[in-house]
Amino acid sequence: MNHSHTFSLPRLWAIVVKEFIQMRRDRLTFGMMIGIPLIQLILFGFAINSDPKHLATAVHVADHGPQARSVLGSMKASGYFDFIREVANEAEGERLLATGEVQFLVTIPAGFSRELLRGEKPTLLLEADATDPAATGNAIAALKIIARSALDNDLKGGLAFLQSGADPLELRVHPKYNPEGVTQYNIVPGLMGVVLTMTMAMITALAITRERERGTMENLLSMPTKPLEVLLGKIIPYILVGYAQVGLILLAARVIFNVPMVGSLTLLLAVAMLFIIANLAVGITFSTLARNQLQAVQMTFFFFLPSMLLSGFMFPFRGMPGWAQMIGELLPLTHFLRIVRGVLLKGNGFAEISGQIWPIALFALLAVVVGVKRYRRTLD
Repeated sequence: MNHSHTFSLPRLWAIVVKEFIQMRRDRLTFGMMIGIPLIQLILFGFAINSDPKHLATAVHVADHGPQARSVLGSMKASGYFDFIREVANEAEGERLLATGEVQFLVTIPAGFSRELLRGEKPTLLLEADATDPAATGNAIAALKIIARSALDNDLKGGLAFLQSGADPLELRVHPKYNPEGVTQYNIVPGLMGVVLTMTMAMITALAITRERERGTMENLLSMPTKPLEVLLGKIIPYILVGYAQVGLILLAARVIFNVPMVGSLTLLLAVAMLFIIANLAVGITFSTLARNQLQAVQMTFFFFLPSMLLSGFMFPFRGMPGWAQMIGELLPLTHFLRIVRGVLLKGNGFAEISGQIWPIALFALLAVVVGVKRYRRTLD
């Protein structure tokens, strides 16, 4: 009787044991299988918040009367607004909004308390950086309730008549840079950074790992070329590919989604070079660690997932807890998103984005040094 055609539990068990042994030997893949779900669990469970609070707010106060203080106190007590600076004039507040240092600028005009007590409905002006509508929408909606209830304790006795009927003050909201709250204006420019992060790191890691797997890298090194020349020769084409992706996204953003492009595209393309180099260097480092192309893809995803979730692309950056923001500040995508949105939507120049350029440059420098050192070691 031929037992080879019947189902055998011992043979099945032997294969299962063999797979577990293989899994134990491939520690990097096993680590990815455990690590990636843990990262997703931690990030989605603790770091992601669709209702951001404690948003950085600047105030321009021209009236220090008790009613003005009551309104500002109620805004702070709501938890949505953190007053981090009092500006001397409107121009200083506009600069803080343009650079992204604050999310809101609150203006209390001169004579606010006097007009309020006369029943003349003074204006409370709130200017918002609305490049990310999700980051400001809930706070603006809450302010309408806050403004109505802020003066409940002040308007009593002889002033109780001011609470009857219409609101005692006029709330005027100016969402700047994206007044209609169009989601595409925020998402489409951000896709430039997301696409470059994913493709540049992955393509470089795969290309170099594939060369080693096929044995063609040794053929290149046997030629009268230096390792650095081989490395640069393989990277430069991908820089051009990165610029092709940037051009395609900008064209689609303008033609299909009508995204405004207020600032200098030349400045944006110059900064994109730094960002592309940073991600290519990450890919080089991954190629020195990965044994095969599958591991290269897994390591790229290990880098891409936190970048996408903690950079402010999918969820408001200021809605995350402090520890998550600290990690996000280390990632080049976080700063590149601010640059892209600032240049395209706000018309920012070099002075406004310089604070975001140097973290990308520093990351690129460190990634290039580590990547080249490890790569030369693998070649030797």
